[in-house]
Amino acid sequence: MNQLKGDSVNPADKTPIGKTKLKVTRLGLGTGLLGSLHEDDPWSEIIKTAWSAGVRSFDTSPYYGFGTSEVRLGRALAKYNRSDYVVSTKVGRLLRADAPEDPFAEAVYFPKGRPPGALRSVYDYSAAATRQSLVESRERLGLERIDIAHIHDVVELASGVSHVKEAIEETYPVLAELRHEGIITAAGVGAQVNQVLIDLGEACSFDCFLVAGRYTLLDQSAIEEVLPICVRKNISVIIGSPFNTGILHDPKPDSTFDFMPAPPEMIDKALKLKAVCKKYNVPLPAAAIQFPFAHPAVAQVLTGARSGSEIMDNVKLMQTPIPAELWRELRETGLVHPKAPLPS
Repeated sequence: MNQLKGDSVNPADKTPIGKTKLKVTRLGLGTGLLGSLHEDDPWSEIIKTAWSAGVRSFDTSPYYGFGTSEVRLGRALAKYNRSDYVVSTKVGRLLRADAPEDPFAEAVYFPKGRPPGALRSVYDYSAAATRQSLVESRERLGLERIDIAHIHDVVELASGVSHVKEAIEETYPVLAELRHEGIITAAGVGAQVNQVLIDLGEACSFDCFLVAGRYTLLDQSAIEEVLPICVRKNISVIIGSPFNTGILHDPKPDSTFDFMPAPPEMIDKALKLKAVCKKYNVPLPAAAIQFPFAHPAVAQVLTGARSGSEIMDNVKLMQTPIPAELWRELRETGLVHPKAPLPS
């Protein structure tokens, strides 16, 4: 079937975050993967390319490269007018020389081996650590103000230990105070566990959620409780990991889902999604990157990139026209949750 005329998304369009005056571009650049790049030149090229495409929103964290991401992003953005871009970072981890080993992250961020003296991260959601984390992030970024501060993960990745209670009682009150003081503009949560977002969303007054992997073309589980809370409380949603760490680029038997080997049922569903997209001559990742925007709570999709060409690939995917017939077929075949709004 030939591709029919359809809608697309303009990556440079801006939309507000919650009740704040902050506006973000529809496409944001996530710098998690870039934490493994420890030189300024590739960072400068990537940010320059993103900027030329209209991207004005950049997400980082102390955890990404154990400080590398914040330092390099700050340097790359230094040439631009501060009022022209939005930076988000995260709290919940401090970088310390004596922090415990993190074999997974160290393998990702130091593929040639961890250099002597490199810092590691330690979880800490206390009020004092939250304040200190943002002080240190501002120093690494070279910025006086951080636009969005997200509470990061909340459930420890390796152990599964939950810090929800501490996040509600200690981390959030500090962010609320700093927001009132103007040191940050918006307070958010960045997590991939729906229950974390539900608990914090009901207990606190956040401006945005960075929902990682739980509202995608493959996994729409956030539609049940997380997104209704966001609509009710005017919490803007930023979609992280729209390709579910790779499987929605090109599903194969060895694809990953949430950085782990994808379960067979996920591979099967992804292949069915790809087949429908192929019927309409639409690349699967184009449907994946555009799908979340149909939901009224979604403000932005955040994608990673290791090069300027990868950024431009994502720009083109957002601009690819997708016919309404494709979305309707995904609904009719049960590949899209019945409660999920469809584009077009």
